[in-house]
Amino acid sequence: MLKVHNNKTMSDNASIFKLQQLHPKIRQAAIQAYTEACAATPVGVHPSITQGLRTFAESEAIYEQGRSKPGPIVSNAKAGQSYHNYALAIDFVLIINGKQSWVVDHNWMIVVNTFKKYGFTWGGDFAGSFKDYPHLENKLGHNWQQLLAMHNTGQFIPGTTYVNI
Repeated sequence: MLKVHNNKTMSDNASIFKLQQLHPKIRQAAIQAYTEACAATPVGVHPSITQGLRTFAESEAIYEQGRSKPGPIVSNAKAGQSYHNYALAIDFVLIINGKQSWVVDHNWMIVVNTFKKYGFTWGGDFAGSFKDYPHLENKLGHNWQQLLAMHNTGQFIPGTTYVNI
């Protein structure tokens, strides 16, 4: 359900839920960036979080798309190689007048630039030919190999499944 304030969509429960599942070290920044991005986009345009935390199995299934499973290749990250696996990344889409839009335009960049202010890196800025326009991440200074090593050796925040970084 979308919340409306002065005829402006402010946030939606599904997006907030996904943001609340992010790593504790980036969670509040992501929620603040999302709230600001919602407020900054014009009436009728609303960012929606499509993915946050992703299991290793989910990452492997996405990686196999376009390889051993039908469809286009949408990820170059195997299980454990995605920052989603460590709750350090999100994907988003714009909802424009009730319909999903993946067009990278001025409104898209409002969302991207808002998250960048909070320390996130945009997949559209990735080096090389593979650009991941819906993707935003905050690696907190770690590469996926370091995060995977922490995961594999059980270095978690006590009582959680978040790597202790």
